[in-house]
Amino acid sequence: MAERAQITPKVLKWARESAKMSLDTAAAKIPVKKEKLVGWEEGTGLPTIRQAEILARAYRRPYSMLFVSEIPHDFSALRDLRKQGSVELGTASAFIIREIQQKQAWISDLFKQGDEGALEFVGKYSLKDRPVVVANDILSTLQIDPSNYSHNNPMKEWVEKAEVNGIFISRTSFIHARLTIGTDEVQGFCIADMYAPFIFVNSHDWATSQLFTLVHELAHIWIEVSGISNEIGGDVVQKDNLHPVERFCREVTVNALMPANILNNLAGKLFEKKNTVVRTARKMGVSTFTFLSRLRELELVSAKRYEDLKDEAEQAFVEFLEREEKKKSKQKDSKGGPNYYQLLVNKNSPQFTRVVMDAFRGGTIAPNQASTLLNTRVNNFSRLESFLDR
Repeated sequence: MAERAQITPKVLKWARESAKMSLDTAAAKIPVKKEKLVGWEEGTGLPTIRQAEILARAYRRPYSMLFVSEIPHDFSALRDLRKQGSVELGTASAFIIREIQQKQAWISDLFKQGDEGALEFVGKYSLKDRPVVVANDILSTLQIDPSNYSHNNPMKEWVEKAEVNGIFISRTSFIHARLTIGTDEVQGFCIADMYAPFIFVNSHDWATSQLFTLVHELAHIWIEVSGISNEIGGDVVQKDNLHPVERFCREVTVNALMPANILNNLAGKLFEKKNTVVRTARKMGVSTFTFLSRLRELELVSAKRYEDLKDEAEQAFVEFLEREEKKKSKQKDSKGGPNYYQLLVNKNSPQFTRVVMDAFRGGTIAPNQASTLLNTRVNNFSRLESFLDR
């Protein structure tokens, strides 16, 4: 007869619930009937050691944690700043939030114990300040000029400049192939820490939306408000439905990505040739719809021309979707796609990866801790490192 694991029932239940996993889903992992799992959680039965190990892996908790006498202290829940009526956070979101919190807590402690000082821009402003002032300070601090990106990919430049200034950026959309994070659920979140602020951007989103999310979360750091965001976008119509913090950060983002002075200087040339608006929006890293909304907001385009250009943009978007579908079909046929190690670097944050590797090679942390922090085996570190500067 298989040996039983003397787990603590209430801890087992807490582990499942904190993973945002239903009884049906958890029971299917083993598999057992739901009633049996309920019994384990209520103390009327015990799982085998093998079953307990499966559940610990499914909940992404250490196996030993299931045996402690009291529910462990977990990370504080991030403030939910999402639009009212948003879907409940699921298992994938719970896992990525916990993973980023673990990474952030480790590196913040490391920096506090070392020579790293607090970052002056974290909490430099508040909701009482003007969004344009905050936006200008972000651009100045990161040394970014939205009218003259040094990369063809504005997102790449924003990520690099943010990380050089001590902000860690994680970009991913999945825990594994069957567990993905929907953009309607979470587009981004941030931990606005004075020593090691961390941002997550859902990479399943459109490229322009990812950039908007990144800058939106930077605004959170500048006012030192951690939280989870969705419904982020420059062309949001019902702004009054947004949380005050989200509304403020949206205004900061619009001003940072599309500064009024730059658009005023461009206004005379935007309508000289067809598709100039589309090309300019692409160059600035924003969607054409977001760009048009900003032009209208600044009264740089008439209502009639705005509607005409929006119709053109919608047609261009349809054509874009068709091109993307063909591109996906070709990738599927050729079995191509992003490299695993590049995806892992993006998920961990390039700068975070460097710090962990340096700590590992310097003997500051043990191999198993470095492996856990970087989500891969130690013998993969050299291959991971080769993708850091791509």
